[in-house]
Amino acid sequence: MTPVTALVLAGSRGPGDPMAVAAGVGHKALIPAGGVPMLVRVVRALLATPEVGRIVVCIEDRAIALGLPEIARAAAAGRLDCIAAAGSPSQSVAAALAQLGTPLLVTTADHALLRPEWIRHFLAGLSPDADVTAAVARAEAIFAAVPKTRRTLLRFADGSFSGCNLFHLRTPAAAGAVQLWRRVEAERKRPLRMVRLLGPGFLLRFALGRLTLARALDRFGQLARVRAAVVEMPFGESAVDVDKPADLELVETLLRR
Repeated sequence: MTPVTALVLAGSRGPGDPMAVAAGVGHKALIPAGGVPMLVRVVRALLATPEVGRIVVCIEDRAIALGLPEIARAAAAGRLDCIAAAGSPSQSVAAALAQLGTPLLVTTADHALLRPEWIRHFLAGLSPDADVTAAVARAEAIFAAVPKTRRTLLRFADGSFSGCNLFHLRTPAAAGAVQLWRRVEAERKRPLRMVRLLGPGFLLRFALGRLTLARALDRFGQLARVRAAVVEMPFGESAVDVDKPADLELVETLLRR
C-alpha cells in the first residue's frame, strides 16, 4: 500500500476558546492530555503508522504547531508540513483536498487517544469501491470500553453509532461529500432548509427509527454523488474526542490506566 497523506484538522474556535482558556493555553490543539499537547499525541500516532506518509497540520498559524519540539522535528525530517485553516472544518477540508489531492486520511487534533492500531484497522477495512469512508463505532463497543462517557449517537434501525474522527477521501469525487458537508454546516440552524436538503421522507424514517445505516449511506451518496462507506471500529475508545471539559477529564482517566 502506498503511504497515504494524513490531514490533521487543528483549527481554533477563535479567541477565547473556553477549552483553551480553562487549560491555560493559547490554542485548543495545545491542551495537554496526560501532560502532552493533544496535537502532539495525534501526530505521534500518525508517525508510528507505517501506512501513513506525509502529515499535514491544518492550523491558523504554523508557528503554533512548529513551536512544539516534536512537531518541529517531524517537519525538519520532511514528514510534516502545515497549511492554513479556513473558516470551518468543512472549508478547511475542501481547501486541503484541492491542495493535497487524494487519497487523503483526515483526523482531528482533539482525537487525543488516537492509536496506530486504530488507524491501521481503519485503513485495512477500506472498500476499494468507496469514494469516501468514515470510521464509526457501535454504542455497545463504546459503552463496554467507556461506560460513563456521553457520546452523540446516530440511532438507526440496525444499531446506534458514533463517529470516530477518521475519514478517508479516496478519489477526487470525494469533493462532493465535502461540498454536501459545507451545505449542511451552513444550513444547520435553518430547519426547513435542512428538511428540503435531506428530504422529509428520509428525516421521518430516521426520526421513527426505521432508517438503516446502509440506507442512510445510500442517501448521502445520492446527494453528494459519491460512493460512501463506513468501517466499523471495535475499539470503543476511538469514539472519544475532546469537545468539552468532561471529555478531557475522561481522556485523562483513560490515559492514567
